[in-house]
Amino acid sequence: MTGLLGHDILGADDAPPLILGSSLGTTRDMWDPQQGALSVRLQVIRYDHLGHGASPVPVGPISLEELGRAVLGLADHLGVTRFHYAGLSLGGMVGMWLAINAPDRIDRLVLLCTSAHLPPADAWRERAQVVRQHGCAAIADAVVDRWFTPSFAQARGDVVGPLKESLKATPPVGYAACCEAIADMDLRNDLQKIGAPTLVIAGADDSATPADGHARVIASAIPVAQLAVVQHAAHLANVEQPSAVTRLILDHLSPNPGASR
Repeated sequence: MTGLLGHDILGADDAPPLILGSSLGTTRDMWDPQQGALSVRLQVIRYDHLGHGASPVPVGPISLEELGRAVLGLADHLGVTRFHYAGLSLGGMVGMWLAINAPDRIDRLVLLCTSAHLPPADAWRERAQVVRQHGCAAIADAVVDRWFTPSFAQARGDVVGPLKESLKATPPVGYAACCEAIADMDLRNDLQKIGAPTLVIAGADDSATPADGHARVIASAIPVAQLAVVQHAAHLANVEQPSAVTRLILDHLSPNPGASR
């Protein structure tokens, strides 16, 4: 896979850099609720995963390693040698891979509504097959139902609608390839290698990656980690409870402004 990841940057050049990774089926716009507040203190670099948004679309299978190395390629292109990283769902999986395999690059880590291992693999491969045959619109309703609590989805169509349309517009080949990367992922035995101070955030109502089976596993395995459970939030907790998540991220990143170019 060649080509630079689609990205944007907001914040002062001399501020500590923070790279934000979004969920499967969303673009960097998923971070709109946080970007403004985070960019007051940080240089916020948002990117699109391979196969999503403005990033290159893979022509064949990809792995979590390739998704992670694409982020390192973006950081290298921007001259960022060390950075904070925050990622939700697939973005969090990439963040764990980075912290395990490129520990010298990661200052502090935030993992939101994510998992180190998300079976059954067959379900991911079946979803990939459906999307390749019928496009992302075929799975959009079921996926979005897991993104938000019913009350939020009913009350905030202005927020949910654009995210759903973005999912439908995701290139099927890119979405499917990322599904297959998740199917093959198992980071559990490597979590102890993560040296970066880590904040693990879970949504109390997240049925996709419930706190007990995922966030607590991650937080208990990483040597220096804290767990925060956000109430009244499902999988896209940063969208459903933007103020709470923004505050948690800023509080975690503020103690050590040492990330540098």
